[in-house]
Amino acid sequence: MDQKKPTPKYTSEFRERSVRLFREQRPDYTSDNAAYRAIASKLGCSHDTRRAWCIQAARDAGERGGATSEEKARIKALEREVKELRTANEILKKASAYFAQAELDRPLKR
Repeated sequence: MDQKKPTPKYTSEFRERSVRLFREQRPDYTSDNAAYRAIASKLGCSHDTRRAWCIQAARDAGERGGATSEEKARIKALEREVKELRTANEILKKASAYFAQAELDRPLKR
């Protein structure tokens, strides 16, 4: 079986430090990717993870286009709410159909 390694959880302080290191040391490297790789190896995390943190930090600071962390959290909450409402709507449709059928099966009063 092919099992994925568990993704480590990093603290927000660690992420902020990582982004700060990138911004401070970026001029020492020929490209963003070179800086991501070099700094990530020093910190013991993936360069792709660091790249994502740096890009998100730039979005949050308004330096780059795209959804901010706050907007992403809001979208996620709204998607969760939509899912819950759709589930509730399906339950109500089924209950309505059940009670409508029960009403049709009931003997008529004269």
